[in-house]
Amino acid sequence: MDLQLNGHRVIVTAGANGIGRAIVDAFLAEGARVATCDIDETGLDALPDEVFRRRVDVGDAPALIGFIDAAAAGLGGLDCLVNNAGIAGVTAKIEDIDLVDWNRCLNICLTSQFTSCARAVSHLRQSANASIINMSSVAGRLGFRLRTPYAAAKWGVIGLTKSLAIELGPDNIRVNAILPGLVSGERQRRVLEAKAQSQGRSRAEVEAEAFSFASIREYVTPEQIADQIVFLASPRGRTISGQAISVCGDLKMLA
Repeated sequence: MDLQLNGHRVIVTAGANGIGRAIVDAFLAEGARVATCDIDETGLDALPDEVFRRRVDVGDAPALIGFIDAAAAGLGGLDCLVNNAGIAGVTAKIEDIDLVDWNRCLNICLTSQFTSCARAVSHLRQSANASIINMSSVAGRLGFRLRTPYAAAKWGVIGLTKSLAIELGPDNIRVNAILPGLVSGERQRRVLEAKAQSQGRSRAEVEAEAFSFASIREYVTPEQIADQIVFLASPRGRTISGQAISVCGDLKMLA
């Protein structure tokens, strides 16, 4: 399928590895021009030469703003912003969570998306096929025991997405959110291990419990997430906006 993205100008935050790298690769495969930032310098160095890249902590608002402007200039404009950056946050009871950890999780997972959207919108208004795609989580519609900072941030992403879809619709900028479920990779492994440790159980037990609430009991791959994002960014997704799209095997609960 030709998604008509040849020459499309895309910014992806946290694109050096995992889901972000899969998103970068998917856009490149469609002929898009891509810029990304990350804190992983080794991962950035491993990206294809044609990718505009910069080491940026998205929690540093001035640095993120500088990157958005530099990337748009380097790409010759902007058609799509993918807010992929996020952290898992702490796994603990609410009374045991330090305010510093709470603030950092919300800063990385939610405030950084506000910052990049606010800066990117003037560039996106010049595009004939403009879109913003924000990474949320099934925790953003179900809640997540012992992961309150993460869940709160991801619910916030849905509110940001819905509100911007209404606000930016008259500018022909569509805004959607992706809600991944259990995604294969190192990050998911760390999350399961942290939960297992906090509950005094084995990782296998925690993993089995997590899948027991899904209709399709297998990991989502980063490539599946990337495929959904590339479609939403394409002209074929031109009437899809304000949606919170789950890619999760029909998870009904997060244990």
